[in-house]
Amino acid sequence: MKHGYPVRALLAALTIFAVSGSAFAGDDAGTLDKTKADKAFPAKPVYSPYAGRNFPTRPFFGDTHLHTAFSMDAGAFGARLSPRDAYRFARGEEVTASSGQPAKLSRPLDFLVVADHSDNMGFFPDLFAGKPEVLSDPTGRKWYDMIKAGNGAEAAMEIIVAFSQGTFPKTLMYLPGSRAYKGAWQETIAAAEHYNDPGRFTAFIGYEWTSNTGGNNLHRNIVFRDNGDKASQVEPFTVYPPYGSDNPENLWNWMDAYEKKTGGNVLAIAHNGNLSNGLMFPVVESFGKKLDRAYAERRAKRERLYETTQTKGTGESHPFLSPNDEFADFELWDKGNLDGSVAKKKEMLEFEYSRSALKNGLKLEQLLGANPYKFGLIGSSDAHTGLAAMEEENFFGKTTPQEPSPERMTATFMNNPKTGVKIMDWEVGASGYAAVWATENTREAIWDAMERRETYATTGPRMIVRFFGSWDFDKADAQTRNPAVVGYAKGVPMGGDLRSAPAGKSPTFIVAGLRDPIGANLDRIQIVKGWLDAKGELHEKVYDVAWSGDRKPDKDGKLPSVGSTVDLANATWTNTIGAPELITFWQDAGFNAAEWAFYYARVLEIPTPRWTAYDAKRFGTKPFPGTRMTVIERAYTAPIWYTPGG
Repeated sequence: MKHGYPVRALLAALTIFAVSGSAFAGDDAGTLDKTKADKAFPAKPVYSPYAGRNFPTRPFFGDTHLHTAFSMDAGAFGARLSPRDAYRFARGEEVTASSGQPAKLSRPLDFLVVADHSDNMGFFPDLFAGKPEVLSDPTGRKWYDMIKAGNGAEAAMEIIVAFSQGTFPKTLMYLPGSRAYKGAWQETIAAAEHYNDPGRFTAFIGYEWTSNTGGNNLHRNIVFRDNGDKASQVEPFTVYPPYGSDNPENLWNWMDAYEKKTGGNVLAIAHNGNLSNGLMFPVVESFGKKLDRAYAERRAKRERLYETTQTKGTGESHPFLSPNDEFADFELWDKGNLDGSVAKKKEMLEFEYSRSALKNGLKLEQLLGANPYKFGLIGSSDAHTGLAAMEEENFFGKTTPQEPSPERMTATFMNNPKTGVKIMDWEVGASGYAAVWATENTREAIWDAMERRETYATTGPRMIVRFFGSWDFDKADAQTRNPAVVGYAKGVPMGGDLRSAPAGKSPTFIVAGLRDPIGANLDRIQIVKGWLDAKGELHEKVYDVAWSGDRKPDKDGKLPSVGSTVDLANATWTNTIGAPELITFWQDAGFNAAEWAFYYARVLEIPTPRWTAYDAKRFGTKPFPGTRMTVIERAYTAPIWYTPGG
């Protein structure tokens, strides 16, 4: 034969078209009648393990909490980058930071939410531009003239003091319903619409609602699933009556109204509970109202995620709450509330951290019939620079004055002389990012994954983490290069529920971690369990379930340290310790089917240089005594819950 086709192959091809001619329906040769085709061609075993796969196959990394010059405080701190600049940077483009330095990520992010503060959104760009509505006010003209004269820092201080103390001129307030406010919101939407590129990069529409009464941080980030056609039908909820409220329940009312009006979807992400001074996760009452089932159900519906790590410290746990957890002291900010006006008391801590909230949620579910704290975990930046730059060696700070410079390791971030609460710039952390297991890189798919809580937090590295729970996993299920196949087939992923415990069975888990390709090796994987016993008492325990090397736990069950390869003088490390990947099967031998419980995984890297070590090397800055110079980066998965009786 001229073309060299095997006779057998040619006959087989001809047979396809000869099978009664009726395997194809109608006159369209591209329309296959499946029933007739199945009879004509009996099903054969599928060779490819990837054919027909319908579950998420990779995590998408992003930031759900980034501020630009449109935010009142960011503008006052000197931010000049716009929402468009922020999306360009997140997509991998090089931009010029507000401090005049070139900035670029090592790798593009997959998604970004520009979450500018809803209160007075867009004021500073208009002030800088000398817009007529600003200059027509005498105070606005004064501030503009100060900036033009080179006294921008003094003007910014006056503005922030006036804004925080309630003396900001009402004629300069950018409030919902005004032309200026609507313009800022429409530009926020337009920026997201312009840079949204389904399949490649997701630019979410969003904002931050900033409840901060008494300096107690109860902020929430609002993320729209929708495009601009729906988001533009509303304006953000603020804290100023009659346009808003500082009570989260009223924010949920706004969310209800938006969805009813547009048919769209929004979710809220609570964050930074460590600066709420005990108000983020109440167990008795909220804003003077006793907690009931309706509150628990609404919060669980509306706040599906919690930001457990960001620049202002960790939100997972605290040594006071978890004295047996040797890794609970990560990047702590535990001195006071957001403005340092009230010093921290230890009795506040229980109601600020995610692990204690997850535990208290079990008790509230038993009491109220619903769990208000059934949330997944993510990280994000809360950077006020327009730059989602959370890599230790490429950290552009929280605010513009904290962008790279020789001074930032010795400068003061916040100092309240009345309370003695003082935080140094070096205490700001290079954290974090949100990881989302979605089926594709689109608004809808990533939002849906956040809604179902299939997420995890990282403190910056882009490690890959899988976590599944089941009643039926066995050790062989961990001996695979694709744990998700068995994970989804036999169990539930992070963020899911285990129900109706079979008689005599205890939950089993598959957990796997793969290092960031350009990051550090892994030290260990842990599973954190919290539970409520029959006496109504809450407990927690951290289990080391997989680790690198041939280390053995001591008689008390403590695993020896992995060690460290960090060279502080040169701000380097090597991957000569640790493991590039870890995977294991674990079964809860202490399970009691009558007890409420949750489980989440924590993955720890080997020690690496902190951003302060890179600054000391690059700028020759001598750190203050006590400055943290190394870091153990980590990831926290969303929990898997167990509820007795289904």
